Formats: sequence, C-alpha cells, structure tokens
Amino acid sequence: MVRLTDDQILENATGAGAPPSAWPREELVGDLAHKAVYALVTGAVANALAAGDGPGPGRGHVAVRPGRHSDVGPLPRSG
Repeated sequence: MVRLTDDQILENATGAGAPPSAWPREELVGDLAHKAVYALVTGAVANALAAGDGPGPGRGHVAVRPGRHSDVGPLPRSG
C-alpha cells in the first residue's frame, strides 16, 4: 500500500498522473473494487488471527477471557 501511495504522489508531482477525482468512472470503480477486496481480505485475516483458534497472539487473550473485549490488556511477559 505504501508503494502505491508513493507512486501516486510521484505521478501527481511530476504531472504524469491525475488525482482520483479526475479519473474516468471505469478506472475509479475498478480502483474502489480492488480496495474493497483488499479491505475484506485484510479484515478476514485479522479476525482469523484474533479468533484464538489460528496462529497468533490472540490465543493467549482468549485463554484469559473468551470473546472480543477491549478492556483485556497485554499479557504479562514470561521469563
């Protein structure tokens, strides 16, 4: 994502690109569709990691208190 942002900034600064508000409707729809897919996949991966049944630090928090809770702080460090 950072690379794409840098590309967009450089294109706009050099005059090689146009801001999204000037894009044709087809390109804007395609861009928004790609971002929606990216967001959904990222959310699914984050939820899987936080669920406690997949790999990741969410497993320790679920052992302390099952479910999703914002008031469960970091786990104490072991040895």
